[in-house]
Amino acid sequence: MLTAKPIELGSVTVPSGELVIVDTGYLGMWSGDSSPSYTDDKGELRPCVDFEIVGPDATVAATSFDRQPGRWLYDIPEHGVVGFTALFAEHCRSHGLRADLVLVEPAVSHRERVRRCAAGDSFLMMGVPVVVLGSLPRERALPVVGHEKVFDFGIGWESVTIEVNDGTIAQRQLLGKVGVDWARIMLADADGLSAWVHEEPLDGLADAVFWGGSDATAAAVELRAPAVANELSKYGWLDLPVHEAVARIHEIEGWKQARPGRRLAWDFRPHSHHWQIMRQIDRSPHEAGQIEVGGAQVLTFMTSWGDGFFSVYAERTEDGALLRVRIELIPADS
Repeated sequence: MLTAKPIELGSVTVPSGELVIVDTGYLGMWSGDSSPSYTDDKGELRPCVDFEIVGPDATVAATSFDRQPGRWLYDIPEHGVVGFTALFAEHCRSHGLRADLVLVEPAVSHRERVRRCAAGDSFLMMGVPVVVLGSLPRERALPVVGHEKVFDFGIGWESVTIEVNDGTIAQRQLLGKVGVDWARIMLADADGLSAWVHEEPLDGLADAVFWGGSDATAAAVELRAPAVANELSKYGWLDLPVHEAVARIHEIEGWKQARPGRRLAWDFRPHSHHWQIMRQIDRSPHEAGQIEVGGAQVLTFMTSWGDGFFSVYAERTEDGALLRVRIELIPADS
């Protein structure tokens, strides 16, 4: 196993001083300073509530109950509240702890959850861990560097770091593990994320793109779809008014369903912030992209390992000065 040369992926700015490390694919749920409101894949509301653990033994009870970091329990499904509160009460009774769950209304915004974690911690957003660190430099861009390893099967990321200062590492603080279900990680300013637009087109336009080997080639001929520039073996139409892009997607799906066994995948890509950064990733040799959102420069990179839980550390000098934030990306069994 050989170590490859570090690669600068771009940079981030953190005007608020608070950095958020989160699965980019879940940012459609991000509430900013508003109380969260979650929907399922069908667009139906998913009612949830938040609790705070209070009482003389609150900290001990939170640690031993071990459902979420800290004394706050976020996004508990409403239909499971009775069973959840009974489970907590039994836990406290069996351990002789004086603690209770208090309903928090309204539900705690994601921005406020970040503030509560700014010393270096994580919180859950619909069960997915988000990692936070505060007290970063506000006035300058921070380089983001990828560190590769050459394995027998190819090259993968060993870690990605946010470089803050030069110096000798004397301490490592585990901030938490970022949960990833969409194979990508966002590095973003906490205030800037409030302006993130995940799915709505910012310019009223969208793309309709499809792929799928020989079936895609055949579909491109029959549907008269051009090849997509800078995307290998993909076809479709770019920069269409949204209603036209939707019509093209129906056309693609209709072609696929017309004959059993046809294999074709497609993307409807509204020109949102998510689309902007994914377009850069698709065209980047290192699968990273950066854009400006809410007055801050944000960066997303593909993990190269797919999904999982990835440990995040603050690396510091002997006197506690922050040198870098490191996201370790090699799976435990590799």
